[in-house]
Amino acid sequence: MLATNVLETIGHTPLVRLKSFEPEDGAEIWIKLEGGNPTGSYKDRMAISVLGRALERGDVRPGDRIVEYTGGSTGTALAFVASVLGLKFTAVFSDAFSDSKRKAMEAFGAEVLVEGSDGGAITPELIQRMKKRALALAGEPGSYYADQFGSPDVRQGYEPMGQEIAADLDGGIDVLVSAVGTGAALMGMADALRKEGLEPHVIALEPLQSPLLTTGKGGPHRVEGVGVGFEPPFLDRSLLHDIRAIDQDLGFGMCRRLASEVGIFCGGSTGLNVVAAIELAREAGKGKRVVTIGCDNGSKYLGGHIYR
Repeated sequence: MLATNVLETIGHTPLVRLKSFEPEDGAEIWIKLEGGNPTGSYKDRMAISVLGRALERGDVRPGDRIVEYTGGSTGTALAFVASVLGLKFTAVFSDAFSDSKRKAMEAFGAEVLVEGSDGGAITPELIQRMKKRALALAGEPGSYYADQFGSPDVRQGYEPMGQEIAADLDGGIDVLVSAVGTGAALMGMADALRKEGLEPHVIALEPLQSPLLTTGKGGPHRVEGVGVGFEPPFLDRSLLHDIRAIDQDLGFGMCRRLASEVGIFCGGSTGLNVVAAIELAREAGKGKRVVTIGCDNGSKYLGGHIYR
């Protein structure tokens, strides 16, 4: 493709069949590889939606500062889009997340403020501390809170993923499954599929080590970007057919299998997605299709525990 602006390269990612991972007599498993976006993550879709629409409305002007608390993928996407649109970006980050994500944000010109964690664990207390710091910064003059957990522009930004899935599979989708952080990606895809007249079973996932959605009690875990310790603000339970908790260690092991067996290089949330997709393919049976998401590129996690 030809592009006049790097932002035009966001989206239109491939949908790949995981045939070798499909259970005998089970459904087809398809994974949408979002690691091909400019920053290696589907968060690029959210960032262009939030910042582009904020500029269109006049909520921000070139030179203003965008603020968000982030585990890194959202922050890297916001830093990338902000750099192209002439905006500044400050991320409230933590040492609980991969240091390569901090470096990526800084490469795009972001200011990164690091909150300390308890031994590298992602906990509800840490997330709330990061949020409090970000909100304080966003209240300063010339600053704008990206609000990844509240802006309607976030959920709308993920609708193109659903549109692309519907087009690629010609409407043939029976189950849509994904781990959730804000819940916006899963719900945005489901929104788009419904607009196309499709009603797949929609399944949300969380780490077994922090089963807030399934048991009401969160906990420390190591799957970056999901299991945020509170109810995902965009998650519409009335549209869900199930919520499942997947062991993070199975997810990390799946990441290593995907890379070494089929060349798909990904992070922990994608590992959870594929573990669950295999379960659901077994349950759905032959002739059905299960679709999940390869959320980002594994290069973001080389400084962490998954690929050691």
